Amino acid sequence: MSRLPHQEQSLVLLKPDTVQRSLVGELIKRFEQTGLKIVAMKMVYATEEQLLAHYNKDDEWYQRKGEGIVKDMEAHTIPVEKEAIEYGKDIVRNLVKYMMAAPLVAMVMEGNQAVAVVSKIVGTTEPSTSDVGTIRGDYTVDSYAHATLENRGVRNLVHQSESVDEAQREIPLWFTPAEVLKYVTAQERIMYDVNFDGTKD
Repeated sequence: MSRLPHQEQSLVLLKPDTVQRSLVGELIKRFEQTGLKIVAMKMVYATEEQLLAHYNKDDEWYQRKGEGIVKDMEAHTIPVEKEAIEYGKDIVRNLVKYMMAAPLVAMVMEGNQAVAVVSKIVGTTEPSTSDVGTIRGDYTVDSYAHATLENRGVRNLVHQSESVDEAQREIPLWFTPAEVLKYVTAQERIMYDVNFDGTKD
């Protein structure tokens, strides 16, 4: 059985702060109520190698992010002690440390325009500026500035793929092909007019 028409997959990681705050069930409920389908899910301790491959940033990204951090530091009269690119690399170093601090829940969500739908549910990366009604807007108030001052990763509860291409790159880092299941839900039978085996009536 192949994936139904117009459907995409998105990687979703419920980060250690979600697990530690006992929000796993509440966040999964948000995705399922929208009509997205879980096709893979497991609780894991992430490895450093896995996380470095997952974040996959280049020097241009490190430089750009580092320059933003330096600007924030200068605005708060915090001494700048190293090159901007190193502050950018600290983002990923701190993220890796944060993501390895406790178990996380990895999932593959599937559905019509799944990447955009998951992004809408989760909200913008910075919790303090996420809209009310999104996961990040409703469940946390962390900010880039606060995280920078404390030299740590932003506690924003969830990672989601930002594009279809990114999802296709990320999913194999967390799941084998055999772990990503193919099945049809009752919701899909209504939306796509298909049988449980994926065939049309």
